[in-house]
Amino acid sequence: MSFKKEEEASFRHDKTAVIQEARVFNESSISPRRCRILLTKVLYLLYTGETFSQQEATDLFFGATKLFQNKDPGLRQIVYLAIKELAPHAQDVIMVTASIMKDMQPNTEVVYRPNAIRALMRVIDSSMVQGLERYLKSAIVDRQPSVACAALVSSYHLFTGARDVVKRWSNEVQEAIHLRPSVSQGGGALGGLGLRQGLTLRFGGDSPGSQVETASLPSMSYLMQYHALGLLYLVRQGDRIAVTKMVQQLAQPRQGVVLRNPMALCMLVRYAAHIAEEDANMRAPLLELLEGWLRHKSDMVNYEAARALCTLSGVGPEPLARAIAVLQMFLSSPRSVLKFAAVRTLAELAQTRPAAVQACNVDMESLITDSNRGVATYAIATLLKTGNESSVDRLIKQISGFMSEISDEFKIVVVDAIRSLSFKFPTKQASMLGFLAGVLRDEGGYEFKRSVVEAIFAMARYVQGCKEAALSHLCEFIEDCEFTKLNVRILHLLGAEGPRMPEPHKYIRFIYNRVILENAIVRAAAVNSLAKFGLHNAQLTDRIRVLLRRCLEDVDDEVRDRATLALRTLEPTTLPLALEDVPNLKLLEESLQAYVATPEAAPAPFDYDTVPRTADEPDEEEAEAAASAPAPSAAPLAQAAPALSDAVEASAAYAAQLAAVPEFASYGAPLTTSPLTTPVQLTESEMEYVVTAFKHVFPAHVVLQYNVTNTLAESVLEDVVVVVGGLEEAGLTEEAVVPIPSLSAASPSGTVYVSLRRDADCPYPVATLSNTLCFVSKEVDPASGEPEPEGYQDEYQTEALDLGVCDYIQPADVDFAATWDTLPASATETFALTALESLDASCTTLLELLGMQALGGTDTPSNPSVHTMLLAGRLASPTGLELVLARVRMMYQPSEGVTMELAARSSSDEACLFLLSAIA
Repeated sequence: MSFKKEEEASFRHDKTAVIQEARVFNESSISPRRCRILLTKVLYLLYTGETFSQQEATDLFFGATKLFQNKDPGLRQIVYLAIKELAPHAQDVIMVTASIMKDMQPNTEVVYRPNAIRALMRVIDSSMVQGLERYLKSAIVDRQPSVACAALVSSYHLFTGARDVVKRWSNEVQEAIHLRPSVSQGGGALGGLGLRQGLTLRFGGDSPGSQVETASLPSMSYLMQYHALGLLYLVRQGDRIAVTKMVQQLAQPRQGVVLRNPMALCMLVRYAAHIAEEDANMRAPLLELLEGWLRHKSDMVNYEAARALCTLSGVGPEPLARAIAVLQMFLSSPRSVLKFAAVRTLAELAQTRPAAVQACNVDMESLITDSNRGVATYAIATLLKTGNESSVDRLIKQISGFMSEISDEFKIVVVDAIRSLSFKFPTKQASMLGFLAGVLRDEGGYEFKRSVVEAIFAMARYVQGCKEAALSHLCEFIEDCEFTKLNVRILHLLGAEGPRMPEPHKYIRFIYNRVILENAIVRAAAVNSLAKFGLHNAQLTDRIRVLLRRCLEDVDDEVRDRATLALRTLEPTTLPLALEDVPNLKLLEESLQAYVATPEAAPAPFDYDTVPRTADEPDEEEAEAAASAPAPSAAPLAQAAPALSDAVEASAAYAAQLAAVPEFASYGAPLTTSPLTTPVQLTESEMEYVVTAFKHVFPAHVVLQYNVTNTLAESVLEDVVVVVGGLEEAGLTEEAVVPIPSLSAASPSGTVYVSLRRDADCPYPVATLSNTLCFVSKEVDPASGEPEPEGYQDEYQTEALDLGVCDYIQPADVDFAATWDTLPASATETFALTALESLDASCTTLLELLGMQALGGTDTPSNPSVHTMLLAGRLASPTGLELVLARVRMMYQPSEGVTMELAARSSSDEACLFLLSAIA
């Protein structure tokens, strides 16, 4: 393409001038070149965010349609492009349908048909699709790839508005997958646009006499297979069996049906992986297919299959090793895109299976100096997750050298890897904190700086011995921090943790500097932080009062108000009250709601002291940050602390609800509650009566909580109770039942409590309890909406409820090595578990049966043959919570399954034997 210098147009187009130039559309002698240039300007304005009024868009739209009378191919293509972009903004666009349909006829030029199909889909509405069904179905099976692709993509967009019509085209879509394209069509970028051989290409700025090249398109294209497969899945996605059958048929080609397009094969790989993840019965044959695609001739398909195997849950060591071998081969590829894809996938896999990725460490070492900094960044991040403690300092030194050369996105990857590493090797905390403090001083955006601050927060919270150094680094950072949100968060942390440090006074200067130098939001946060130092450190109270009095002259109301409140709180008469821990507001609200909703509790005043306090609860954002990034196998503290904090909060919520029930007032607080989050489903969610259950264990009682929902609006249930069977065999005695008075359309849900006394001779009853929902059913009068005065007694049988070992154990986070030898009672037994197919399955099953906390990341085996898992929990004994520890040594052999030695320790022999009974 060539043009003179004076013909070079500016990229800054004025909308008004462009609209005025649109007069060229109305000239009797149309100049294709001038019209192409003008339409290019219109499209440029649209693509750069310029808005046209409805009238302006309508004028331009219909002006462009007048150009259909000209036969210039380049002009016709840009006219269709302009129609597509202007159609959403213009009025009465449906009037151009007849002109577009002329180019959709089978006997028209191939270059026109795909453009006409795409443009027509923007013009019509869903009610007109059925009238165009014949044209679209013939276009879908057209042997010209450009026509078939245009029809398939258009059908994809029509699916949301005309779902039933598009579903009828399944046969044509399947035929499009099987068709061989016309040999006259090219497979390259130009062939995909529907250009015929020898076609002269011109662009918006070409003059008629300019030298251009002709397109020669000798190869074939199977791109329509990709679009057809996507549309076929969209049509069948609601039918899992149909999707499974489709994947199996296309993955095992026969009768000439072969997927030749690599993108179509990649999509098929993703569908197969999705089915294997959801359907356990299909996992084995689909894993074989995925392993077969690892040997495909296309690198794209090889990578997609390897990535699918790496992301599938529960994949065995052999398939995973084959996938890693393919990715390892890509690491030495001369193509940067292959290296980047492989190293990024291995970095993700290293979070959960670091031992499996260690085989690639040698190849990763060579990528540290790769010219592509994205590849080098992921290589170091992976090595940090899979390496040993001796390599930490060297890797940190290497990555420090080019941190300034990579983008914020890759910097965040490195920071997340460092955070994970800090939990794995806490003895290297000094070098890691130094690295994080160094990158905090570098240039970077908000997300990067936030990730660094979150990493330091997590280390301060969960890595023992580094809190003081972390707070010092954060103090230095806020001296030159430009982000208000980060300043506020750091000031909050300093206020919470600073007063507890050995030298709390050294933080006051940094905090007060924010009062002097920062904006109002940061100043208000600094005032709050200063007040906390005065509250918790009596020797600093007078100094803090002096600083707060200076804040009373601040120009911002919020800062003055907070300073006034803080001074009032620090007065000697109110200081003792201020030192009391505030209640958890969420649990306070739930307790008050439960108190109001229970008429039986009205005579007694609400007990404010039963609401749990928040002094020792972890900050939600810090817990989430620590839980999300570290690798599960390499971050014991980061995993355990957030999980346990969630358990504590959930247990406190249930304790508050149970405390509001008068029948349980003498029981005290529940020792354990299971499950903590999702209740046990005793009925299907689609049934007329939906019943779920929780189990609460007290020192002398077990309380079963049944949540009942009546989904029938035409009936009212009264006196709803649950009759529990199988109590005598378990050593339980029913002591009290709290029924639901009524369940109606206005109030369809309620809770039935059944209190069971634990027999002194059987302190840990284990049983399968039957449950029968009993109630009086009354029909609702449709005219008045009131229930009939007379009803009938009815009952509804639900699923059984298991009371097992895990229901008596609360997860605990302890120092296993220091505690193991201090417990006097012990018991050991060996088990042969032939039904388990891997150590992963063994660990998962044990955690479900015992309900204990895995320590040190031992819930994920690092070796597929031998593994040791350490567990801790607190057993709900008749005298209170009793610490129990377990050490599980496992060995897996394919011919014999899993052989396990379970050793338990506690303060009593009964607790140890009870733990072993979960497996026996």
